[in-house]
Amino acid sequence: MFEKLKQEVWQANQRLPESGLVILTWGNVSVIDRKAGVIAIKPSGMPYESMTPEDIVICNLEGDVVDGSRRPSSDLLTHLELYKAWPDIGAVVHTHSTFATMQAQTGEDLEPLGTTHADTFHGAVPCSRELTGEEIRRAYERETGHVIVQTFQERDLDPMAVPGILVSRHGPFTWGADAAHAVENAVILEQCARMAIMDRLLRPDLGPVSQALLDEHYYRKHGVHATYGQG
Repeated sequence: MFEKLKQEVWQANQRLPESGLVILTWGNVSVIDRKAGVIAIKPSGMPYESMTPEDIVICNLEGDVVDGSRRPSSDLLTHLELYKAWPDIGAVVHTHSTFATMQAQTGEDLEPLGTTHADTFHGAVPCSRELTGEEIRRAYERETGHVIVQTFQERDLDPMAVPGILVSRHGPFTWGADAAHAVENAVILEQCARMAIMDRLLRPDLGPVSQALLDEHYYRKHGVHATYGQG
């Protein structure tokens, strides 16, 4: 069962090391099939080079394995919280990519310092608060999802306009309408973080771009009046 879904998720996971976003087994992609009520996710701790589509794990929306012989990623419950909160997303990516993780470890937002950032993220990529000791002990992975959703609620952010977050002291999560867009957003977030860190070395007082420039670059790629690309 779910062969097409497993193939899609396997291919998306293979893109993480190919794009330089992960080393060892540090990362995962999941995709939700809302009609079937399942998500497909990378197996926990399995090397990308030895993983096959048959190794992808299918779980229901409570986190129970319904198809597959492997244990699902340890981040499964975090992914589930995002799917439950945001019905428009179809895939979630988590990595420990170098520069985005460096930014997450500072506890600071990734501000839009230029148009490369503005093309994908309509504003700063937020950094969440740190989890409390009680949250970590109670249900670490699920509470990580809660903190991500809470961050967007408290800041009144649209998760489709800012398709990523930095979890404080942890690393980046991105998402999208499908696996291809979620992985692409992870690649873009890493590149934006890399440039921002370098920018601040060159000019520590550098501030974000103007709202006018941010809007111009974001909306020419997104929304009903987008002009970028071939339609």
